[in-house]
Amino acid sequence: MTSSNREMATNSSAPRYAAILGTGSYVPERVVTNAELERQLGERVDEWLRANVGIIERHVMADDQVTSDLCVAAARRALERAGTAPEDLDLVIVASDTPDYLSPGTASVVQHKLGAGRAGVFDVNCACASWVTALDVGAKAIVADTDYSRVLVIGAYAMTRFLDGKDKRTATLFADGAGAVVLGASDRPGVLAAKLSAVGEYHDALGIYTGGSARPATPENVAAHGKPRVEFVRRFPATFNTERWPALVRATLDKANLSLEDVSLFLFTQLNLRTIEAVMDVMGQPRDKAHWIMDKWGYTGSACVPMALDDAVAQGRIKPGDLVVLCASGGGIAMAAAAIRWT
Repeated sequence: MTSSNREMATNSSAPRYAAILGTGSYVPERVVTNAELERQLGERVDEWLRANVGIIERHVMADDQVTSDLCVAAARRALERAGTAPEDLDLVIVASDTPDYLSPGTASVVQHKLGAGRAGVFDVNCACASWVTALDVGAKAIVADTDYSRVLVIGAYAMTRFLDGKDKRTATLFADGAGAVVLGASDRPGVLAAKLSAVGEYHDALGIYTGGSARPATPENVAAHGKPRVEFVRRFPATFNTERWPALVRATLDKANLSLEDVSLFLFTQLNLRTIEAVMDVMGQPRDKAHWIMDKWGYTGSACVPMALDDAVAQGRIKPGDLVVLCASGGGIAMAAAAIRWT
């Protein structure tokens, strides 16, 4: 944060915006290739995954790691790039549907591990739309309340802890990782607009359905349904994202009086490269205006959008003044989009 922005942050009469000050991500060391999965599953999946999904390999957390460890690793990188010390944070938000515990929230663990003792904390869980949703909440906190000048927003995913290794529908897709940004009060618009949406009738289609109050992890329920694991229970409409993402993106841009042609880079949920390509075609935008990471990191759910953002920054794909659109969807079905002017 510049000195002028620090002065602005303490002056309640000055225009107040939220901007991204720094990004960071963390990818666990262990790599699982498609070839390794073929041996694990006892059938060929590599060719199909490359052709239909775009995943070549994915990263898996170590046995001694937990979700908060992934959060902290990504957060430290974002804090360093933002020039912000943990003790200067006003708020820590963790976006994840694979928390350390059902309760308390993982943000409390992260606050402790980072040494961010001044910060308030909470978790956001709307599956893979969690991080974009949390970004919206964090940005609005900064704009609305001068108590919040530096907000850490982390997306984390530890879904390999909830996989059935013999279920090729899930074992081939999901991976682990974390991404983070530091939001700061600014005198220039950064987060311009956001919009949330949901189609709740699909709440029972994809998720981890054992372990909560609806199906406690009692011996009887575990015997009947197995240990808590992610599972596809029923199909989503095949065209759900190709139909819904363009409309959500346009609605978000409309809020900022901007158009698709103004956008420099699109970052979508990183589940399926073919879907991203189809959405770009539907919107009439060049495919090279999208950025993806699922080929090398697999599907990292609530972490995938901030991980893709950090990767795009590292590759020099984003420069000051660029308009970046984020769009995510996940189980629920929850959806969220945001438009950001890079500062």
